[in-house]
Amino acid sequence: MSATPLQGFVFGLLSLPICLWVAYTDLTQMKIRNEAVLALFVTFVVSGIFLMPFTEYLWRYLHLAVILAVGFGLSTIRALGAGDAKFAAAMAPFVAAGDIAEVMILFAGLLVVTWVAHRLIRMIPAVRSATPGWKSWSEPKDFPMGITLAATQLTYLGLAATQ
Repeated sequence: MSATPLQGFVFGLLSLPICLWVAYTDLTQMKIRNEAVLALFVTFVVSGIFLMPFTEYLWRYLHLAVILAVGFGLSTIRALGAGDAKFAAAMAPFVAAGDIAEVMILFAGLLVVTWVAHRLIRMIPAVRSATPGWKSWSEPKDFPMGITLAATQLTYLGLAATQ
């Protein structure tokens, strides 16, 4: 991991409530709110400048631009939701350049885990009755990618914090 333990700890702590909010709203409404995307972006803008050298801090915005362009391309062909694309772009500056491949592998593994868990959990009658009206339970094809994105952000930063 190229991210330092301090970066992982501080970014992870600051990202935690935002990621929980994203997971919850995506499960309940199948939407990632723009306010959550903006909150995560502002978290990096304000805290990142204190946690890394200034040159690296500036380069991290390139990560955002690249992921935003790729995400909107995928959103255009309906392979990804626009909220997912924006949230992934807001997550991108938190990832150190040397960790990109590891984060992609982490995301792929968590995508399988969260998809299977979501599909299994939504079949449990007690869960469905305890969470009436959650849109993600009734969407036959769509998947709340926010849970995977949030899990990826928090797992990456947690791993960085404990290295």
